[in-house]
Amino acid sequence: MNVEADHPAATDWQARDTRHYLHPFTDHHDLGQAGARIIERAEGCYIYDLDGHRVLDGMSGLWCVNLGYGREDLVAAATRQLSELPYYNSFFQTAHPPAIALAERIAAIAPEGFDLVFYAGSGSEANDTNIKLVRRYWDLVGRPDKRHFISRRNAYHGSTVAAGSLGGMGPMHEQLGPMVNFIHHVEQPYHFGLGHDQDPEAFGLAQARLVEKKILELGAEQVAAFIGEPVQGAGGVIIPPASYWPEVQRICRKYDVLLIADEVITGFGRLGEWFGCTKLGIEPDLITFAKGVTSGYLPLGGVIVGERVAAVMRTQGGEFAHGYTYSGHPAACAVALATLDALERERVIERGREEIAPAFARALAGLADHPIVGETRSIGLMGAVELVADKATGERFHKDLGVGMKCRNFCFDNGLVMRAVGDSMIVAPPLVITPAQIDELAEKARHCLDLTAAWVAKNA
Repeated sequence: MNVEADHPAATDWQARDTRHYLHPFTDHHDLGQAGARIIERAEGCYIYDLDGHRVLDGMSGLWCVNLGYGREDLVAAATRQLSELPYYNSFFQTAHPPAIALAERIAAIAPEGFDLVFYAGSGSEANDTNIKLVRRYWDLVGRPDKRHFISRRNAYHGSTVAAGSLGGMGPMHEQLGPMVNFIHHVEQPYHFGLGHDQDPEAFGLAQARLVEKKILELGAEQVAAFIGEPVQGAGGVIIPPASYWPEVQRICRKYDVLLIADEVITGFGRLGEWFGCTKLGIEPDLITFAKGVTSGYLPLGGVIVGERVAAVMRTQGGEFAHGYTYSGHPAACAVALATLDALERERVIERGREEIAPAFARALAGLADHPIVGETRSIGLMGAVELVADKATGERFHKDLGVGMKCRNFCFDNGLVMRAVGDSMIVAPPLVITPAQIDELAEKARHCLDLTAAWVAKNA
């Protein structure tokens, strides 16, 4: 559909959008005043709006378009599968080749001991699945009292009732009301925000030991699992100190608590390895995946089940009463297989680790001298720029100023997508970004930091 020919005015699409489209995570009063940005097409690492503006997508869509836009190989994979078998379910002892082949392929690249895959349509559904898998596992091994989950404040594990409760996002909890009562939260390992005056490794150990404190508070015989993103994404690219994950791992093993690695963002190459748990030395029992598995071209998520849980689920307890209409959707699985083919054939992950991530780290570090930047940090192709009122103390701007959102808007208006998490500007470009495009990203980011600083000087 050529939307520009059929409806030449972006304002027409904006008006129709305001009347009929309820957006996710959006203040619709504000949206009605400003109007949505109407994105018409995309190619490579760029998106284009109806006014013809080209914007470098520094967020890979929503952490997912790892291979960039306009990939005809992924489109062709979907088209072939839709022509052959557009849909069939996996209920009632049936299966189809794309779901089987993808599960086999994921098992081949997953950490050792992970060879069983459950499919969902998203990371939210996958984390709902984790809750049921964990509960079912402990029931089947004769320990039904282990029913409580521990997560972290400011974590994001999805937006369904269960996954939203599992996460630690305050605004979501406030709107949801009383939370699922078997989920508990401990503080996050956010060094810049919570302990920038402390030794990072000591801080990491202290934050990890909050998990142990919570286990003992609840009673180890009551605690089923701990869940964490290897690197918190939507929370602001929170990279834990090196001491954090080994200590969490030790604590979970000591108290026989299952460990879930939520790799919806970090899986499939974002950190320079197939999975973030490999990069950070985590040995989980369950791995959540979504987003990058199809490069965002079709919805697909799931859980990779480690041998401890898999062995019980395969052999005990009869029916696992859980699933989704679109679990293992044939076209989504076909696109995922094509995505994995491309990642391997084009050496995207190796190139990212050896060439692109170092260039990205240098580019972000080059912004650290800016007057309103308190810290820059990155790991693989995830990074953050902390906006501060005082570089020496790390003092933040008053929250009512909305400095982060102001910076985000300057970015979009000047050809760059960066995301604001409070006053943390975060970025996660496609894995196929080039060094020249990283330079473009850094140049545009600095310009928008200048614009933000000038705006603050007039409005603070």
